[in-house]
Amino acid sequence: MRGRLLSTVLALVAAAGAGCGKGPDAPTAPARQATALPSEAGRLVGGGTTAFERQVRALRGTPIVVNQWASWCGPCRFEFPFFRAAAGKYRGRVAFLGVNSNDSRSEAEAFLRENPIPFPSFYDPSIQVAREFKGGLAWPTTAFYDRAGKVVNTHAGAYASQAKLEEDIRQYALRGA
Repeated sequence: MRGRLLSTVLALVAAAGAGCGKGPDAPTAPARQATALPSEAGRLVGGGTTAFERQVRALRGTPIVVNQWASWCGPCRFEFPFFRAAAGKYRGRVAFLGVNSNDSRSEAEAFLRENPIPFPSFYDPSIQVAREFKGGLAWPTTAFYDRAGKVVNTHAGAYASQAKLEEDIRQYALRGA
């Protein structure tokens, strides 16, 4: 119930901000789409590659960072807080998506309850979604999509620090912004 209430409040705040003019901090239509994701925040969603591709298309105009992870993956667990912090810092400018690959649904959901994130994760037991962005060969893997919805970089392995992740966000997701 609290999650739905928070989602509703966030949606209302985003909608109210949409009509506040064209100042330097005024959100654009793609940025409003990126802030709409909290309705699925912290959830493991299904739908396979079709749902994932639909989400990437819906976010066109906004750069996207995709983090492939698994509950059993130690390096994934290590870097998870970096993605949570980055998603908060870049909210409205960059969309974040997770892809839980080669994992059990129950273990992934338990991990998300213990480690909440402000974006959804697509459940990918057969690694089909991860292959959409050259993932599925290493855990974790991070993909960066440009505003046109094209993969511009794939980073295999864990980020050693929050600073390194943010460096790549600036270089690949926000370049030309």
